[in-house]
Amino acid sequence: MAKLNRDVLYLISKELQDNKKTLNSCLLVNKTWSEIFIPTLWKNPWKDLVRENEILLFDIIISHLSNDLRDNLIQYFNFLKSSYQKPLFDYISFCKHLNLIVIERIINTIIDKKYGIPIVESVILNLFIKENRKFTHLYIPHRFDHQIHLIPDAKCCFLELQFLCCHTTIDDNILNGLTEICKSIKELELFIGWTNNKYGIIKLIENQKELSDIRLNYYYSKSLSLPFFQVFGAVEISAKSLTSLIENTSGNLIEIKIGDTAYNGFFNKRIIQAIYLNCPNLRYLKLFVENNNILEFEKLLINCKYLNGLFILFDNQKIFDNQDNSHNDLFNILIKSSPINLFKFKLWFTSNIKSDSLKLFFDNWKGKHPMLLQLSLRDYNDNYNLAGIYKAKGIIKRYDNEAYYEDFEWIKKKV
Repeated sequence: MAKLNRDVLYLISKELQDNKKTLNSCLLVNKTWSEIFIPTLWKNPWKDLVRENEILLFDIIISHLSNDLRDNLIQYFNFLKSSYQKPLFDYISFCKHLNLIVIERIINTIIDKKYGIPIVESVILNLFIKENRKFTHLYIPHRFDHQIHLIPDAKCCFLELQFLCCHTTIDDNILNGLTEICKSIKELELFIGWTNNKYGIIKLIENQKELSDIRLNYYYSKSLSLPFFQVFGAVEISAKSLTSLIENTSGNLIEIKIGDTAYNGFFNKRIIQAIYLNCPNLRYLKLFVENNNILEFEKLLINCKYLNGLFILFDNQKIFDNQDNSHNDLFNILIKSSPINLFKFKLWFTSNIKSDSLKLFFDNWKGKHPMLLQLSLRDYNDNYNLAGIYKAKGIIKRYDNEAYYEDFEWIKKKV
């Protein structure tokens, strides 16, 4: 194994990029393996970083400091007084993700002298933002005011940026500077507060040539036209704003993810209507559906004929008559009105589903494309044996617990 061709090892490292435990094990084989696997491991060192390991990561980062800088920072970092070893690799040079949120949090945690925080942040930023660094992902914390766009090598570092996460309260100068540098952002995640740099955000969006995915968190009132968006995800957005955004995407959306917020009654109905009236090309959908709006949901299945994957959080609890059979209505509509390409399902119910209901759903699915089905942990365990029977019959191709997967994944599990 140690003598595998370097190209083969590189391909293996790409396949293992989401599995940090295995990547770390590969580093122990020999120097050649380390040279190949370290760049993959350090591409995004912030991913899945647990709090107890943050200081360890920061120790490695500051080990890149020159002796002069180290001496200047000793007054803020007591542990710098002890000897430390220079890194064997320039780990920072492998980073493609620059997460200033994590860096800021670590610095605020370990520095007692608050007046020293800006000084330390500036030094760390200059470690990352320098010649020959190329970042694809940038995460900016709330109330961040370091003028990173003015660092001499900022243009080189952020010219190929593909993902930006920031608050709409971001400093005007930083936002304008990034707007001038970054032209190829594909994904934008915004945290929106009471006060927003509306003009600056819109200018940033308009300046991008390839932007197709915007995610809005804690959305208040804002008017935006997004005719070029294909992927839309939102958390804590008012129903009025959400429907307005969907209506202003000019029918180009292929993916919608808004299932993390339960919009009830009339608002749930309006969102479903906005989708089936404005999203004819939709492929993937995550949505909360109230049982009272099941007929509106059927219209969505009929109008969105290109649907391929569906993640439904379904309110199947009937409070007044103490019955929880409304999931039968959902199953019947899925059988009757699902588009021909729809066979990937994630189903999450507010109350337990009965095996008899699920059995009826499977029986009536016979003759359609074998389904990829994921249920919540509770329903997954309760119906494991039943699913096995229908898997043997070819009605179910794969049966899993949805918690092991990303929202629109049915094959590749989370690591």
